[in-house]
Amino acid sequence: MPSLDDMKRMADKQAEPLLAKLQANPKDPDVLKQVAHVYESAHQFKDAANYYGKALDLNPKDVETRTQRASCLFYANDVDGALAELQQALKTDPKDVNSLFNLGWIRMRGKNDPKGALAAWEQLLKTHPELEPAKKAQLEKLIADVRGQKSAN
Repeated sequence: MPSLDDMKRMADKQAEPLLAKLQANPKDPDVLKQVAHVYESAHQFKDAANYYGKALDLNPKDVETRTQRASCLFYANDVDGALAELQQALKTDPKDVNSLFNLGWIRMRGKNDPKGALAAWEQLLKTHPELEPAKKAQLEKLIADVRGQKSAN
């Protein structure tokens, strides 16, 4: 299993051609997101969040990229930054499935806020009754688990 330093070196090497493209056109959001994905895949979450942020500077209403950045911030231990990104994503698209799911997850895991998690997940179920059955069942289980934890306390 490679170490995080090894993964960083591999990601830097993999990102080289993309970074060369960015030198020619530093305002290419697609290449910025590709670089971010390389770093995210290598668990270099701060670097990934940085490149996602640069892409968002060019296209602030890109909900998918904002949600990806939020995940990276969360895994880089910036819970408040992650929550702020998700709130911004939901201002653009209040019904975004991934943003609502992640908002609940990060409120629960990052802030120990079961009430906030439930609110996000219940909003997700309410706004997406057509949710794929497997995802809906997973979400309902998370909600039941959180409710069970709350009643046990």
